[in-house]
Amino acid sequence: MAVIRAFIAIDLPAEIQAKLDQISSHLREQCSINTIRWVPANNIHLTLKFLGEVSSTNLELLTKLLQAEATRHHCFLIDVGGIGAFPTIRRPRVVWIGIQAPPALMALQRSIESETVRLGYAAEERPFSAHLTLARVSHNATPDEVRKTGEVLASYKVGPLGVVNVRSVRLFRSDLQPGGAIYTPLLTAQLSS
Repeated sequence: MAVIRAFIAIDLPAEIQAKLDQISSHLREQCSINTIRWVPANNIHLTLKFLGEVSSTNLELLTKLLQAEATRHHCFLIDVGGIGAFPTIRRPRVVWIGIQAPPALMALQRSIESETVRLGYAAEERPFSAHLTLARVSHNATPDEVRKTGEVLASYKVGPLGVVNVRSVRLFRSDLQPGGAIYTPLLTAQLSS
């Protein structure tokens, strides 16, 4: 039985990806350490649910589930902007760009979470926090590298980057390669107008 890695996410328009690429380039120049892995702009998306390993049997069930859930939700707008880090800006492990999350986004994510858990996928341990991952700081980074990265982030300002009209959600396949992950869309489920 074939098994793939998969996740459910919202795609971003090219204009937002281009702005994220510029921000990553500026930060890369300022941080200039090898222990930060930058996400290519074309791979940045708003993850709603990481599924992990999915069997070919479950792929069909997920397709039906996602199409059904999408039709229960209407299109909505999200604002992209601001910068931060998990767990904190001073001790960054994940560098992110913020999302102003309207109730419609939270409702969509909760329903997808609930339905995928019913299919047997693990429930998220942390509450959903809408964000776009720009980079990950390696656990091999020295305390000094983490501190310097935090200082750069604390002084770097990101204003509003734009508004995204969310009209669909996608099921992606994720193939881990030596040069980074390759994401392949398997299904696009349209939200209601």
